[in-house]
Formats: sequence, C-alpha cells, structure tokens
Amino acid sequence: MSSMSNDSPAPRRQFLERLAGGTALLAAGTLAAACAAPAAAPVASADDEPWLKPLTGKHKQVFDGAKVNDAFPLMFAAGYIQTMNDTYKLKPGEANAFIVFRHFGTPLGLVDEIWKKYKLGAMLGIMDPATKKPSERNFVWNPKPGDMMNTDASADKMVKMPGVVIGVCHFAVTVLSGMAAKGAGVTPEVALKEWEAGVIPGAMLVPSGTLAIGRAQEHGCTYCFAG
Repeated sequence: MSSMSNDSPAPRRQFLERLAGGTALLAAGTLAAACAAPAAAPVASADDEPWLKPLTGKHKQVFDGAKVNDAFPLMFAAGYIQTMNDTYKLKPGEANAFIVFRHFGTPLGLVDEIWKKYKLGAMLGIMDPATKKPSERNFVWNPKPGDMMNTDASADKMVKMPGVVIGVCHFAVTVLSGMAAKGAGVTPEVALKEWEAGVIPGAMLVPSGTLAIGRAQEHGCTYCFAG
C-alpha cells in the first residue's frame, strides 16, 4: 500500500475497542438514542431507503470501501461503469454503482473541514499523497493531479453520474467522531453533529455500511470488495 494507507494497528485497535463498547451500549438500548439522526432513522421498507432508489439499472454492483486503499473504492466503481458501458453499449444509467465508505474508509465521505479540524489523517494513519504527511484534506474530492491514479473517478465527479450512489456509514461516523472529539476540543455529541453535517455533497448517510451492502445485494447488486 502506498502513501494513502490507513492500516496502522493503533487506530484499528482503538476502533475495535470503541466498537466493543458500542455493542454493549446497544444491548442496553442507549446507543440507538445516541446515534439517532434523520438519515439513520428506522425505515419501514426499501421505499424509505433513498440510497437504493437510484439503483434502477439492469446491471448494478455495490463497492465495499472499508479502507481508503489508494482511492480504489471509487476507481473500481468507475472502471465497472466504463467497461460495462463500452462492452455492452449501454446508455448512461443502465449500469449502476453503489459505493459504500465504511470502517476506515469512512473519511472518504467527509469534507475537508472535518479532516482538518479532527486531524483524521493523523488519527487513522492516512497520508496526503502530495505532502506525504498526515492528510488534513479529502484528496478524492476535487483532487489535484497526482492525488489519485485516475482523477476522473473522483468522488465529486462520481456522485454526479447517472446511476451512481455514494453511501457513508453512520455507525462508523458515530464511533470515529467520538474518538476524535476530545482532540478537537468538543464533546462527542457536538462532533457527531458536525460529522453528520460534513458528509460530502451528494452522498448519503446509511445506518451502517454493512447494512447498506447487505440491502444492496438483496436489491439485486453484485458485490465487489474495493478496500
């Protein structure tokens, strides 16, 4: 893995410890209230799941972005759309891609202001491809030359493509914002609200990445591990 790797053991251990604590709270019925947000509210059916509604094409695939992985969750999706269209002479929107940023890939779905204030690069070991230092920006959103192998697959471009949906894991947002709150001088509650408001334009919060990936497959998507 190159400069964008976020596979360092310390944040992974902290995340898993926090996740274990969250599971205990969930069992007590308190985490659900703490995580309550409009985008993660209970739904009655697929008709209430806005991340599934645009996936109307005959061909559709969900891309599991559990890590930054040099921005490949986006590039795999872009490659899928392009090769499907070219190979089968499809019209725009006939092939769909659902990109899910979850776990340590979740920051790819957040704006620069969140990266900088909460020092996400330093917290998760994500290096800026330009400076080679812990990143304080989301380098897949309006990237500079060299930030990605294929800047045509950037999040700001992909989210505008017909039949493409980007989902951001609300459960990971809750856990990671709580971890980062103290360092930013705010409470976990304030951090969560800022992170929820800091999702990149056009992307959608999903209750959890694993839920969204599972529901996408039930909705007819094939699966691609992209991170």
